[in-house]
Amino acid sequence: MAQDYDIEALIAGMATALSERFAALEIQDPALIGIRTGGVWIARRLHALLGLEQPVGELNIAFYRDDFSRIGMHPTVEPSHLPFDVDDRHLVLVDDILYTGRTIRAAMNEIFDYGRPASISLAVLCARSGRELPIQADVVGAHLSLTAREHAKLTGPEPLRLEFTKAKH
Repeated sequence: MAQDYDIEALIAGMATALSERFAALEIQDPALIGIRTGGVWIARRLHALLGLEQPVGELNIAFYRDDFSRIGMHPTVEPSHLPFDVDDRHLVLVDDILYTGRTIRAAMNEIFDYGRPASISLAVLCARSGRELPIQADVVGAHLSLTAREHAKLTGPEPLRLEFTKAKH
């Protein structure tokens, strides 16, 4: 389970894959949206590597989660910030770890509350098994082989590091 990952090298590979994707699909002026918090950290690094003009958007999906009534509200929830118009824009949604797909579904629901994008691509630092919804990333930094009891978490922002834990039961 525990393996050292060169996070900056993974992000550089993601930037290359995104550039190739933009070229192949003839996408001009895409905008990055990071999901708080790890997705924002990654989106900022990708933004710098890609040299994009639009600032990085930030989503806080707390109100859009399907388990909101079960987990409750964190007292310091900050609002989302999308400093650009999403209508007819090609967006790249960025997250740290793709697991069940529920976080991405919640993020897309929120994005559509802002408008109707031309497209949404998904870029994640790590993807692991255990999907509960039919959501797959277009760009993945690394695939993790974890059991249901093993968990990965991105810590940061400086330095970015993957931490692995194992549930006790």
